Amino acid sequence: MIDTQDITGLILAGGRGSRMGGVDKGLQNLHGMPMALHALLRLQPQVGALLVNANRNLAAYESFGVPVWPDALPDFPGPLAGFLAGLEHCETPWLVTVPCDTPRFPEDLVRRLADAAEAEGADIAMPITEEDGRPQVQPVFCLMKASLLESLVRFTGEGGRKIDRWTGQHRRVEVPFDDAAAFFNANTLADLRQLDV
Repeated sequence: MIDTQDITGLILAGGRGSRMGGVDKGLQNLHGMPMALHALLRLQPQVGALLVNANRNLAAYESFGVPVWPDALPDFPGPLAGFLAGLEHCETPWLVTVPCDTPRFPEDLVRRLADAAEAEGADIAMPITEEDGRPQVQPVFCLMKASLLESLVRFTGEGGRKIDRWTGQHRRVEVPFDDAAAFFNANTLADLRQLDV
Protein backbone atom coordinates (compact mmCIF):
# COMPACT_ATOMS: atom_id res chain seq x y z
CA MET A 1 0.00 0.00 0.00
CA ILE A 2 1.25 3.50 -0.83
CA ASP A 3 1.60 5.34 2.46
CA THR A 4 -0.14 8.72 2.79
CA GLN A 5 3.18 10.13 4.05
CA ASP A 6 4.77 9.20 0.71
CA ILE A 7 2.43 11.55 -1.18
CA THR A 8 2.82 15.32 -1.53
CA GLY A 9 -0.32 17.28 -2.42
CA LEU A 10 -0.09 20.25 -4.79
CA ILE A 11 -2.83 22.88 -5.12
CA LEU A 12 -2.77 24.31 -8.65
CA ALA A 13 -3.51 28.04 -8.39
CA GLY A 14 -1.25 29.34 -11.13
CA GLY A 15 -3.78 30.05 -13.89
CA ARG A 16 -4.77 33.37 -15.40
CA GLY A 17 -8.41 33.11 -14.41
CA SER A 18 -9.25 34.50 -17.85
CA ARG A 19 -12.81 33.11 -17.81
CA MET A 20 -13.31 34.86 -14.48
CA GLY A 21 -12.23 38.22 -15.83
CA GLY A 22 -8.56 37.76 -14.99
CA VAL A 23 -9.05 37.54 -11.22
CA ASP A 24 -6.94 35.18 -9.12
CA LYS A 25 -9.35 32.25 -8.94
CA GLY A 26 -7.84 30.60 -5.90
CA LEU A 27 -8.38 33.73 -3.81
CA GLN A 28 -12.07 34.13 -4.70
CA ASN A 29 -14.27 33.94 -1.66
CA LEU A 30 -16.36 30.83 -1.01
CA HIS A 31 -18.22 30.70 2.32
CA GLY A 32 -15.91 33.37 3.74
CA MET A 33 -12.67 31.66 2.76
CA PRO A 34 -10.46 31.66 -0.36
CA MET A 35 -11.39 28.83 -2.72
CA ALA A 36 -7.80 27.51 -2.77
CA LEU A 37 -7.85 27.23 1.02
CA HIS A 38 -10.99 25.06 0.82
CA ALA A 39 -9.10 22.77 -1.58
CA LEU A 40 -6.03 22.74 0.64
CA LEU A 41 -7.97 21.84 3.79
CA ARG A 42 -9.75 19.03 1.92
CA LEU A 43 -6.47 17.66 0.60
CA GLN A 44 -4.48 17.99 3.83
CA PRO A 45 -5.74 14.81 5.58
CA GLN A 46 -5.19 12.81 2.37
CA VAL A 47 -1.44 13.53 1.95
CA GLY A 48 1.81 13.76 3.91
CA ALA A 49 2.97 17.20 2.73
CA LEU A 50 1.45 20.16 0.88
CA LEU A 51 2.60 22.72 -1.70
CA VAL A 52 0.84 25.49 -3.60
CA ASN A 53 1.60 26.49 -7.21
CA ALA A 54 0.75 30.18 -7.76
CA ASN A 55 2.05 32.95 -9.99
CA ARG A 56 0.41 36.01 -8.43
CA ASN A 57 -0.39 37.25 -4.94
CA LEU A 58 2.24 34.91 -3.51
CA ALA A 59 2.04 36.48 -0.02
CA ALA A 60 -1.69 35.71 0.15
CA TYR A 61 -1.01 32.06 -0.68
CA GLU A 62 1.96 31.92 1.70
CA SER A 63 -0.44 32.95 4.48
CA PHE A 64 -1.97 29.44 4.14
CA GLY A 65 1.18 28.20 5.88
CA VAL A 66 2.58 25.89 3.17
CA PRO A 67 5.39 26.43 0.64
CA VAL A 68 4.35 28.32 -2.52
CA TRP A 69 6.15 27.82 -5.83
CA PRO A 70 5.52 29.72 -9.09
CA ASP A 71 5.54 28.05 -12.50
CA ALA A 72 8.91 26.84 -13.67
CA LEU A 73 7.92 28.00 -17.19
CA PRO A 74 7.05 31.55 -18.34
CA ASP A 75 3.73 32.96 -19.63
CA PHE A 76 1.12 30.85 -17.81
CA PRO A 77 1.49 27.81 -20.08
CA GLY A 78 -1.11 25.78 -18.18
CA PRO A 79 -1.39 23.01 -15.60
CA LEU A 80 1.69 21.10 -16.77
CA ALA A 81 3.84 24.05 -15.64
CA GLY A 82 2.28 23.59 -12.21
CA PHE A 83 2.93 19.83 -12.34
CA LEU A 84 6.56 20.65 -13.17
CA ALA A 85 6.93 23.13 -10.29
CA GLY A 86 5.43 20.51 -7.96
CA LEU A 87 7.71 17.71 -9.14
CA GLU A 88 10.77 19.95 -8.82
CA HIS A 89 9.97 20.59 -5.15
CA CYS A 90 8.41 17.24 -4.22
CA GLU A 91 10.37 15.34 -1.57
CA THR A 92 8.17 12.23 -1.51
CA PRO A 93 7.90 9.35 -4.02
CA TRP A 94 4.48 10.56 -5.23
CA LEU A 95 2.83 13.89 -6.10
CA VAL A 96 -0.91 14.48 -6.43
CA THR A 97 -2.34 17.62 -8.03
CA VAL A 98 -5.67 19.29 -7.31
CA PRO A 99 -6.95 22.50 -8.97
CA CYS A 100 -7.84 25.40 -6.69
CA ASP A 101 -11.27 25.88 -8.29
CA THR A 102 -12.75 22.46 -7.43
CA PRO A 103 -13.16 22.60 -3.66
CA ARG A 104 -15.55 19.63 -3.32
CA PHE A 105 -13.42 16.82 -4.74
CA PRO A 106 -13.86 13.43 -2.99
CA GLU A 107 -12.42 13.01 0.49
CA ASP A 108 -11.06 9.59 -0.54
CA LEU A 109 -9.62 10.84 -3.85
CA VAL A 110 -5.95 10.27 -3.07
CA ARG A 111 -6.43 6.88 -1.42
CA ARG A 112 -8.42 5.55 -4.36
CA LEU A 113 -5.93 6.89 -6.92
CA ALA A 114 -3.01 5.47 -4.93
CA ASP A 115 -4.62 2.04 -4.51
CA ALA A 116 -5.35 1.85 -8.25
CA ALA A 117 -1.81 2.97 -9.18
CA GLU A 118 -0.36 0.29 -6.95
CA ALA A 119 -2.74 -2.44 -8.14
CA GLU A 120 -1.98 -1.69 -11.80
CA GLY A 121 1.72 -0.91 -11.38
CA ALA A 122 0.99 2.49 -12.93
CA ASP A 123 3.10 5.66 -12.87
CA ILE A 124 0.04 7.92 -13.11
CA ALA A 125 -3.55 7.67 -11.84
CA MET A 126 -6.43 9.99 -12.74
CA PRO A 127 -10.14 10.02 -11.94
CA ILE A 128 -12.70 9.35 -14.66
CA THR A 129 -16.36 10.35 -14.29
CA GLU A 130 -19.41 10.09 -16.50
CA GLU A 131 -21.01 13.24 -17.82
CA ASP A 132 -24.08 13.08 -20.05
CA GLY A 133 -23.39 9.39 -20.57
CA ARG A 134 -19.84 10.01 -21.78
CA PRO A 135 -16.65 9.14 -19.90
CA GLN A 136 -14.75 12.24 -18.84
CA VAL A 137 -11.17 12.01 -17.57
CA GLN A 138 -10.28 14.62 -14.93
CA PRO A 139 -6.59 15.10 -15.81
CA VAL A 140 -5.82 18.00 -13.43
CA PHE A 141 -6.46 15.57 -10.55
CA CYS A 142 -3.34 13.58 -11.18
CA LEU A 143 -1.35 11.25 -8.96
CA MET A 144 2.12 10.74 -10.43
CA LYS A 145 5.46 9.25 -9.49
CA ALA A 146 7.97 11.97 -8.58
CA SER A 147 10.48 10.13 -10.79
CA LEU A 148 8.56 11.41 -13.85
CA LEU A 149 10.22 14.83 -13.44
CA GLU A 150 12.80 14.18 -16.15
CA SER A 151 10.12 13.06 -18.62
CA LEU A 152 8.05 16.20 -17.97
CA VAL A 153 11.07 18.50 -18.27
CA ARG A 154 11.74 16.95 -21.67
CA PHE A 155 8.10 17.12 -22.80
CA THR A 156 7.57 20.77 -21.81
CA GLY A 157 11.04 21.67 -23.12
CA GLU A 158 9.88 20.49 -26.55
CA GLY A 159 6.83 22.76 -26.27
CA GLY A 160 4.35 20.13 -25.04
CA ARG A 161 1.40 21.62 -23.14
CA LYS A 162 -1.37 18.98 -23.18
CA ILE A 163 -1.70 16.86 -20.04
CA ASP A 164 -3.16 13.82 -21.82
CA ARG A 165 -0.39 13.80 -24.40
CA TRP A 166 2.23 13.65 -21.66
CA THR A 167 0.41 11.15 -19.42
CA GLY A 168 -0.23 9.00 -22.50
CA GLN A 169 3.54 8.35 -22.71
CA HIS A 170 3.41 6.57 -19.35
CA ARG A 171 1.65 3.66 -17.73
CA ARG A 172 -1.52 5.27 -16.44
CA VAL A 173 -4.72 4.09 -14.84
CA GLU A 174 -8.10 5.82 -14.93
CA VAL A 175 -10.09 5.38 -11.74
CA PRO A 176 -13.91 5.55 -11.93
CA PHE A 177 -15.66 7.98 -9.57
CA ASP A 178 -19.47 8.01 -9.48
CA ASP A 179 -19.92 11.55 -8.24
CA ALA A 180 -19.24 13.80 -11.24
CA ALA A 181 -20.53 16.82 -9.27
CA ALA A 182 -17.58 16.47 -6.86
CA PHE A 183 -15.35 17.52 -9.75
CA PHE A 184 -17.40 20.63 -10.61
CA ASN A 185 -15.01 23.51 -11.10
CA ALA A 186 -15.72 27.22 -10.86
CA ASN A 187 -14.41 28.69 -14.11
CA THR A 188 -16.65 31.76 -14.04
CA LEU A 189 -18.19 33.95 -11.35
CA ALA A 190 -21.55 32.33 -12.14
CA ASP A 191 -20.00 28.90 -11.43
CA LEU A 192 -18.65 30.27 -8.16
CA ARG A 193 -22.12 31.43 -7.17
CA GLN A 194 -23.39 27.93 -7.95
CA LEU A 195 -20.83 26.47 -5.54
CA ASP A 196 -21.78 29.03 -2.92
CA VAL A 197 -25.25 27.59 -2.28
